[in-house]
Amino acid sequence: MSGNSVKSVRVGIIGGGFMARTHAAAARAAGAHVAAVASSSPERTRQAAAAFGVDPAESVRQLIEAVDVVHITSPNALHAEHALAALEAGKHVVCEKPLATDPATAAELAAAAEEAGVVATVPFVYRFHPMARQARAHAAASGLGRLLTVRGAYLQDWMLDPQETNWRVDAAAGGPSRAFGDIGSHLVDLTEFIAGERIVRLNAATSRAFAERDSTAVETEDAAVLTVETASGAVGSLMVSQVNAGRKNALTLELAGTDSSVEFVQERPDELWIGGASSSRILSRDAAVLAPDAARLCTVPAGHPMGYVDAFAAFARDTYAAIAGDAPDGLPTFDDGARANRLTAAVLDSAASGVWVDTRD
Repeated sequence: MSGNSVKSVRVGIIGGGFMARTHAAAARAAGAHVAAVASSSPERTRQAAAAFGVDPAESVRQLIEAVDVVHITSPNALHAEHALAALEAGKHVVCEKPLATDPATAAELAAAAEEAGVVATVPFVYRFHPMARQARAHAAASGLGRLLTVRGAYLQDWMLDPQETNWRVDAAAGGPSRAFGDIGSHLVDLTEFIAGERIVRLNAATSRAFAERDSTAVETEDAAVLTVETASGAVGSLMVSQVNAGRKNALTLELAGTDSSVEFVQERPDELWIGGASSSRILSRDAAVLAPDAARLCTVPAGHPMGYVDAFAAFARDTYAAIAGDAPDGLPTFDDGARANRLTAAVLDSAASGVWVDTRD
């Protein structure tokens, strides 16, 4: 997609918080024009517009009508409403995860996006780290051999303080799952993306660190642990927590096979550990030695750090390239968002029942 084509893409952002700022920065880094913002009230809209240097929209409807692609960063319970409004207007959509607060609605949105014939994506941005793509290429080239085990975790500590709270704690605003719906969705998406196969069943347990936060009863989980089985028969464990002291954004994933293992660590994104029975090595990011799909995501020379901001911008670039008619590999669509919703529901169902839950589509 040419730079001129990207500059012609008008972006509107629904929401005014941290993720809205992240989307605005990514859209601009990708070369698009951020044209408008709409938040939860006229005052918050004016504040966000001033912070982003864009025009305030009078309403969500006005924003949708004024732009080419709508980025949705509103509270989770509003995602489906906003996404459907954009799809019905024939607009391209980028919707934060979870796509909806229940799997049936998420599936309906994926079907609506297909029927509308528009580009509809979900920012599973960890796919866009070059070394995550290198791990995927290693698995796809049978470098692992037959997949045996999976080990993954996504650990944070921002909810460790019992007084810490926000709208995500409220199931009415954030949905029935907090820790898993928020960050576990990234972990299972990255697992299936790199492995190239589905999780076909899981058994899960969840926990709450505190019964109350800021004198309000807590309904959503702080942590979840899963035992999983993949389509090829590999087994594994996945852990998610927002109450692990000292862990800020510790997303790790290791796939082990009969020939080798690979481990991607999001907090060391320029490295990929490749393990062998006789020796192991660290592969550093260098476009000259990476698989083509990993190399194309390297926007700075080897030795210059890349991270989350770069991955988010790469996601935005690929989304806008798809709008222009290209077909970039690995672009996460509403189908992937619906898949994450299905897995999140399976985690809650298994935790409530204590039994294995089938997760095949």
